[in-house]
Amino acid sequence: MDELLAKAMAGVDPQAPGAFLTIFMNLMRLVPWGQLIIWQVVFIAVGAVLGWWRGRFAATVVASLVLGPFGWAVPFLPHKPAAPPPLPQRTAAPGPGRPGKGPPPLPGSKKP
Repeated sequence: MDELLAKAMAGVDPQAPGAFLTIFMNLMRLVPWGQLIIWQVVFIAVGAVLGWWRGRFAATVVASLVLGPFGWAVPFLPHKPAAPPPLPQRTAAPGPGRPGKGPPPLPGSKKP
């Protein structure tokens, strides 16, 4: 812990007005950003394959982006499929006593 504190405080006057920002930037320089980004891309790629395989591509990609490898569980969770859109209202078919042309007669039918 002392080493980390020494690296964060390197060249910083604690009484200076911008000391917090300087310490924060020193700490951010210690983070291995390249490795973190590469691993995150791997997590998203594996999540995309699992989501495509299970039919929940978008949900798994978003979960892998937010949760990392824990998002891989999303395609295996039970889910309620989206309800189909409602059918259009059915209108009464024209026929005897109703205006309009009715359907054509069936073949072999005795009605004209």
